[in-house]
Amino acid sequence: MIDPVNGEPVNDRRPAGRRGREPVGTRLPLLYPGSLGDEQRAVYEAVTGGPRADGRPAFRFVDDAGRLLGPFNAMLYSPSVGLPLQDLGAALRFGTAFTEREREIATLVVAAHLRSDFEWYAHERTGRRAGLGDDEMAALREGRAPMLADVRERVVYEAVRQLTTERDLGDAVFTEAVATLGRAAVVELVTLVGYYSTLALHLRVFRVGLPDGEPQPEWPPDPEPEWSPEGGSGWRPESGTAWSSEGGSERRSEGGSERSSEGGSERRSEGGSERSSEGGSERRPGGGHGWSPEGGPQRRPEDGHE
Repeated sequence: MIDPVNGEPVNDRRPAGRRGREPVGTRLPLLYPGSLGDEQRAVYEAVTGGPRADGRPAFRFVDDAGRLLGPFNAMLYSPSVGLPLQDLGAALRFGTAFTEREREIATLVVAAHLRSDFEWYAHERTGRRAGLGDDEMAALREGRAPMLADVRERVVYEAVRQLTTERDLGDAVFTEAVATLGRAAVVELVTLVGYYSTLALHLRVFRVGLPDGEPQPEWPPDPEPEWSPEGGSGWRPESGTAWSSEGGSERRSEGGSERSSEGGSERRSEGGSERSSEGGSERRPGGGHGWSPEGGPQRRPEDGHE
C-alpha cells in the first residue's frame, strides 16, 4: 500500500481473522492501523484514545479491522489538518458550557439541513443518550421546530436554524443569543455550525456511507427548487413559473408563453406578441415599452415611459 502522505510504500498489515471490506463508493480507501505513518498514528490515537472512546460509544467510528469510519478516515490523509480538526471537534463536544442536549440539538439541526447521513446517524444516537425523545428527533429531522420547554434550548435551536439557512444571524436573534447564552457561547455555537458543516462536506465529497447494517435516515421529500438567474433549473414559487437553462439559453414558461435568451437575445411570446433584446436594445411589436426580468415594465430613458 502507498502512504497517502509521502507516497512511499508501507506495510499494509491487516488484523488477523478480521474482514476489511471496502465500503461501496468511497473515494478515500479506509486505512488500516498497520499502514499508518507516525503523523497519521498521532491522529488515529487522538480519535480512538480521546473522550469519544470513553465508556461505550454511542455510535461506531472504528470498524472490526480497526479502521476509522465516518469523517475520521479523511483526517488521516492530511494529518497536519486532520489533527487540529479532530482537536476542534473534541473541544466543541467536550469543552464548552453547553449541556449535552443543547449541543446535540445544534448538531442535529446542521445534519438535517445538509442531509448528512453519517452525521445524523452518529448524533441521533448521541442525542438520545442526552435525553432527546422521538417527537423532538422527528421534528429536527424534518426541519421543524421541536417543542422545547427550556429557553436556552429554544435559543440554540433558532440561532443554529438561522445560521444554517441564512449563513448569518440577524440582529434580533444575535441579541437574544448573547443575552441568554453569553458572548462566549455564541462564539462556540457559530464555530460548532462551521465545524459540523465542514464534516458534512467531507462526508459528501468523499462518499462516506453508514456503517454496515445501519438504516438510512428517513429524510422528508426535497422541497421544490427555487428559481435562480445564475444558471440551472428551478421554480419561481411566487409566480408559479418554471425556468431552465440549457446550453447557454434560458427559457421561462408562463401560462403557455415562453421567453428565451440565446446568444445575447431575448424573446418572449405572449398571445402572438413578441419582445426581443438584441445588442442591448429591446423591441416589442405593437408598443414601445421594454420588458424586465423582474416581471414589470422597464424604464425607457429616451421616452420616460415605465
